[in-house]
Amino acid sequence: MRGLRFDRCARIGLLGAVAAVAIAASPSPFAQEPVTVTAPGGVQLSGTLTTPAGEGPFPVALIIAGSGPTDRDGNSLYIRTDTYKLLAQGLAAQGIATLRYDKRGVGRSRTTQSEAQVRFDDFADDALALTHYLESRKEFTGVSIIGHSEGSLIGILAAQRDANLKALVSLEGSGRNAATVIEEQVRAAGTSASILAEVAAYNKSLLAGKAVASPDPSLNALFRPSVQPYLISWYRYDPASEIAKLKIPVLIVQGTTDLQVNLTDANRLAAADPQAKLLVVPGMNHVLRNAPADRQQNSETYFNPALPLNTSVIPAIAAFLRVP
Repeated sequence: MRGLRFDRCARIGLLGAVAAVAIAASPSPFAQEPVTVTAPGGVQLSGTLTTPAGEGPFPVALIIAGSGPTDRDGNSLYIRTDTYKLLAQGLAAQGIATLRYDKRGVGRSRTTQSEAQVRFDDFADDALALTHYLESRKEFTGVSIIGHSEGSLIGILAAQRDANLKALVSLEGSGRNAATVIEEQVRAAGTSASILAEVAAYNKSLLAGKAVASPDPSLNALFRPSVQPYLISWYRYDPASEIAKLKIPVLIVQGTTDLQVNLTDANRLAAADPQAKLLVVPGMNHVLRNAPADRQQNSETYFNPALPLNTSVIPAIAAFLRVP
């Protein structure tokens, strides 16, 4: 809240000024604590633990970010959404604590690795280190994972390796191999047939474990040589096959106006895990905002962090995580 200017106090009167001070001094509905955890290889993961106001203990969930250089709040060089920050605050209001964090090499999370050295399993190892940290803290009743987008598969792999994990939420997660989804996304963006053919050829090589020596410079954002080892390690996994291995409760959340993954993905995940709950949210897009199907208008929500999250998604996730 911005401070009251003296001339404003004079106009609203003494009682109004006292009320304003009382509002400014009111307690926050949640507490935030900086956290640093050391992951395998000496990686320093920096995050924010958000805890509801009042007496605990509370359920707690690790929020795992999607692809790219994404920070703890859901922002990067390419988008500004504050999605994870708003998710954490909304869940705190529902009595759920969360830990969100900068991915290795992003924000305050430090690593000595170069981009060419990073592998998909490194991110699963990071998530596992963080769930173990949360399990060591006695003020929480159980630890779950909320994996968004690419973070869904990362969370699934971490959940396979953590016998104490309580539950998993796949939030706008792919149900198909990443190569297939990338080709679909490129096609939906209206890319030329020649570029589509190049993307398909590169993916065929990477799926076979073979790097592409000289990719088209116009496709460096996707296939630059330094990122290809990561893609090869990512393409090894089929999300549906991996989610089928879980023995814990799973909630699959999918918005109907998501431009990056769609109901095909959610249905494939749900079919692979018949015990999972599937929540389809009408009109919600990939960054959890209400958005139309129109590509331009939908994409504009990726650059407006002031937009609220969909009103139904947080209560649904909280209700799922509160179940003993």
